[in-house]
Amino acid sequence: MNVQNPEVLDLNYSSTGFNTRLGYGKKPALLLIDLAEAYFREGTPLYHPRFRSALESCVRLQEEAHANGIPVVLTRVELSRSGVDCGIFFKKSTIPLLCFEEGNPLGDFNPLVKVAEKDIVVTKRYPSSFFATPLGPMLTSMGIDTVIMGGVSTSGCVRASAVDTCQWGFRPIVVREACGDRHQSPHEANLFDINAKYGDVVTEADAMNYMATVGKRA
Repeated sequence: MNVQNPEVLDLNYSSTGFNTRLGYGKKPALLLIDLAEAYFREGTPLYHPRFRSALESCVRLQEEAHANGIPVVLTRVELSRSGVDCGIFFKKSTIPLLCFEEGNPLGDFNPLVKVAEKDIVVTKRYPSSFFATPLGPMLTSMGIDTVIMGGVSTSGCVRASAVDTCQWGFRPIVVREACGDRHQSPHEANLFDINAKYGDVVTEADAMNYMATVGKRA
């Protein structure tokens, strides 16, 4: 974050009642957000080298979830060629969103992402993984109380999904290393805000340990 003293800012938030820890619940799902080739292939409007480490972290989380019987949900974006089904969002961000036109291979998952038969793929058109998708009712019907998440970008679809996770009544757990953005400043600012107001930001190691523990209890 572009602040002179992050510790002072953190203390300021904590002293007014923010930064409360939610902790993990008893039944998690892993949500991996928009790991599309458009973010990882050089020359595309959405490419940035910073996204690579987030992708690799997401893959490790997915493997751990699979090993412990934890449901995995992956989101993808697909729009009509006119963008009419994406409304104002398409007008605001036309060039980047053209990567996700129906039939564009840039909208496919990066090859490192191996979608297992039991994984759930949700197609969305807007930043939040919940908006105009069946994700909320689906997680509710599965008895999920905790959503561990990562993906791209931190300041866009991850943040929107974290806020909606909270609004749907699930515990948002955002894995720091599994999120990526085009610049460190919006990345850190949004993680700070999510952690202060909506959910918990944790390390990859912490999330992996929790998933292993839940798996042993199951």
